[in-house]
Amino acid sequence: MKNSSQHPGLLRIGVFYDGTYLSHVSNFYLYEHERRARLSIGGLHEFIREQVAQQESVEKRFCQIVDAHYFRGRLPAKLAQAQDVLFRERQFDDVLIREGVTLHFLPVTADPHGDISEKGIDVWFALEAFELAVQKHFDVTVLITGDGDFVPLVRKLNTLGTRVMLLAWDFEFQREGRTIATRTSQALINEVTYPVMMADEIDSRGRQRDSSVAQIFVQRVREAGAPSPLPEAVVGAPAASRPQDDPQFLLQATEGAIANVNTDKGYGFIRPEGAQTNLFFHFSALQNCELADLSAGAPVRFRVVSTERGPNAVEIHLRDDVSAPPPSDNPSL
Repeated sequence: MKNSSQHPGLLRIGVFYDGTYLSHVSNFYLYEHERRARLSIGGLHEFIREQVAQQESVEKRFCQIVDAHYFRGRLPAKLAQAQDVLFRERQFDDVLIREGVTLHFLPVTADPHGDISEKGIDVWFALEAFELAVQKHFDVTVLITGDGDFVPLVRKLNTLGTRVMLLAWDFEFQREGRTIATRTSQALINEVTYPVMMADEIDSRGRQRDSSVAQIFVQRVREAGAPSPLPEAVVGAPAASRPQDDPQFLLQATEGAIANVNTDKGYGFIRPEGAQTNLFFHFSALQNCELADLSAGAPVRFRVVSTERGPNAVEIHLRDDVSAPPPSDNPSL
């Protein structure tokens, strides 16, 4: 910790993002947490400066992020386009670039079953973080990750005299009867200089109205005149009160419109073209949009699968005749 009685000079901060980890955390806050909002890159940077200022006992104006880097595996362009995620990837690239973040991508590989895996990106993250710490003499290196594989990196950074701050999350939620948990490596927490457990900061009762926490999240503003989702009592009437469709007809449906969405619970309903009943879908089935972007009447295409509870819509895409939403003015994930 610096001596606050002396002029500190400029504290140089380097920030390094584990992109896959950040996306997972951001999805949790958008779909599973009561805040229902994505993380803001600009807000995170301001929060980091405030935390460094507090830990180093200097004024925030002396704490500047001089370098920021984002690492993630990336789908080949043709595959990303086929899955209708190419535009959204470019949208987020624009957000990162506006915030001065340097992008690092490695191509991901897919096995015969279509499962995607990243290889080598963590190694690149560690090598780049150490090399830049040597070259640019960071006073504080900030790691946004929870992976214990980065313990050797932290130890190497310690030999340089660089303080290491960790922004990490512990959380869990229920999905389809399963508990999905994210836990930060205890070894990583023990090695860094300044561990910041973000879930504790965000959920602290004493910080519910703290602006430094609020700025971490994108603030959504409904555009003037934008239609509100129709009430569930109108659109999502109980199945027993609606005419029923032939199950085989529903299973063959490929296009329809959003009937209604429940952003608080992470699901919605689609009315297939020519049908009288709605199809349930979970937010995880959305391919080129987010639940918060959908409103009643939005045209979509999809595939239908049969489940124990009846037909469900999966692999949902906003149709091409819908213009893509403009990038948010507030940088987000």
